[in-house]
Amino acid sequence: MFKRLIRTSNNLKLKHKLLISYVLVVMIPVLIIGLAVTGYFRKQALDNAIGQTINNVEKVKSQTATLLRVPTDISNILMFNNELKEIVNKRYESVVELTSAYLAYKDFQEYKRLYREVAGIRFYSTNPTLINNLEFIPVDKQTEESYWYQKALQTTSIGWFYIPDKGDNPVHKLSLVRKVPFAEYRTEGVLMIEINQDELNGLLRQEPFETLITDEQGYVVAAKNTELVGKTLNELDFGVDLQNQAKGTLEADFQGEPSNIIIDEISPGSSMNRLKIISVFATKNIVKDANTISMIGMLFITLVLVIALLLVYIISFLTSNRLLRLSKHLNKLALGDLNVTSRIDGNDEIGQLSRQFNYMVKSINELMTQVVEATEQNNQLEIAQKEIKLKMMASQINPHFLFNALESIRMKAHIKGEAEIANIVRLLGKLMRKSLEIGSGKTTFRAELEMVRSYLEIQKFRYGDRLAFQIHIDPEVEKMYIPPLIIQPLVENAIVHGLENKEGTVRVNINIHLVKDVVQVCVDDDGAGITPERLADVMQFICGPEEQERSRIGMRNVHQRLTLTYGEPYGLQIKSVYGEGTEVSFTLPAGGDQHV
Repeated sequence: MFKRLIRTSNNLKLKHKLLISYVLVVMIPVLIIGLAVTGYFRKQALDNAIGQTINNVEKVKSQTATLLRVPTDISNILMFNNELKEIVNKRYESVVELTSAYLAYKDFQEYKRLYREVAGIRFYSTNPTLINNLEFIPVDKQTEESYWYQKALQTTSIGWFYIPDKGDNPVHKLSLVRKVPFAEYRTEGVLMIEINQDELNGLLRQEPFETLITDEQGYVVAAKNTELVGKTLNELDFGVDLQNQAKGTLEADFQGEPSNIIIDEISPGSSMNRLKIISVFATKNIVKDANTISMIGMLFITLVLVIALLLVYIISFLTSNRLLRLSKHLNKLALGDLNVTSRIDGNDEIGQLSRQFNYMVKSINELMTQVVEATEQNNQLEIAQKEIKLKMMASQINPHFLFNALESIRMKAHIKGEAEIANIVRLLGKLMRKSLEIGSGKTTFRAELEMVRSYLEIQKFRYGDRLAFQIHIDPEVEKMYIPPLIIQPLVENAIVHGLENKEGTVRVNINIHLVKDVVQVCVDDDGAGITPERLADVMQFICGPEEQERSRIGMRNVHQRLTLTYGEPYGLQIKSVYGEGTEVSFTLPAGGDQHV
């Protein structure tokens, strides 16, 4: 299958390949991503709106609980109010006596005056001697049959109901309803505390979306749109049964528009029932901005894709046309026309191929005329190589002849009593032998320092009292392997440059110490020193890529070998104070596998 696909692709023209690749790789993925981004923005907008609404519902829930706590506390007080107990259970002989009792009792009016949450307080009693004064109300048949009254008589817990009565003095408010038993009189009554509608609606006035509070019968007891107060959920066009819906989030059509509905419940303390908080927002309004932005983005993306498609088509057409012209030139060359010339302009790959084609034709012509000359040149080259090889062999010097000559000079000086000259010749021979024996392998600190000591003795012979040196190495470091000739160039540099422009004795110190897991090598002198500008040039040279200065090649060679062998942190470090001296140091890792 894959081979067949490749074969089909190879059979397509280049412009068709470019167009198909553009559609598959650019256009379709961009459109898919655009649709995904649109959906993402829409979902984000909905999630943000739902999250905001849930937070608002929680705020309303908290504020409502705080508001209902006032009538709850009042009902708890009135449950044990002796004056209330006496006034509702006494049998009055006359209207004058009843009126005096009513006038003497001020608690209901006082609570209404002190608490703005309370719109009014009523007490429903079965005492037949009472007269309805809008505070103390005898129970009639309509009241006995009402839902809220029957629920209140079932328990002493608090009930929260919207009172939809149609009597002479209707309530039409959310009210606290609670049975108050009088055990000693074997009677009971129902206390009703009406909630201030303005206070209740005020909790919802600032909400961004339509928010309702309903009781267990589905009556709207408070709403942002106050015209909805008193209506039932069935009268409102939600499209679902919110009366029996558990708290949570759901989608439904509200007044013919797709909407999200957030439902929560509040259960005030000591209550027999709960209130529902319902917040509704239309999906269209929430995603309107996201849809607008997405639509503009999709139009922009579509415009860009169309323009890009047009450009791809034009480029593919021009490219194919130039390739066809080059193909015709190749066909002519294949037929033997060596005078063909390609005139395709441009600096792109096709233009380069055209120029390379012309170079190729020119080279073929030149090669055909130079075959004989090339053969003669090859013969001459072979002869020249043989002559060079013979000269190189003749220029080689046998090292043993040099060592034997130095030994003869040393013995002659020793026989004549020139012990110092004999010793210097011995050290020179030893130094040269060590240099030849090291090759490109590794050596030890001990062997390296033997060469350094020989070199220092020879220089001591040369400079006399002007040179003094000291070598110190920790015993545990002596057998550690190091790259060869890595300390001697530093010592040579210290002697050569330390004695310049410095009168008197110059002291060269070589110190090698093991500190934790690192070997510290330091070569210092108290010679002429280096100026800061010169020191910067030296550091730039030894760390640079090219050899520009013969006098620093040794140090540069050491620095590069250290960094190549151990890494960048292990290169040379140079410190110098002009007129006081110079210190060159480096560190090596003290690994166990580096010991003999």
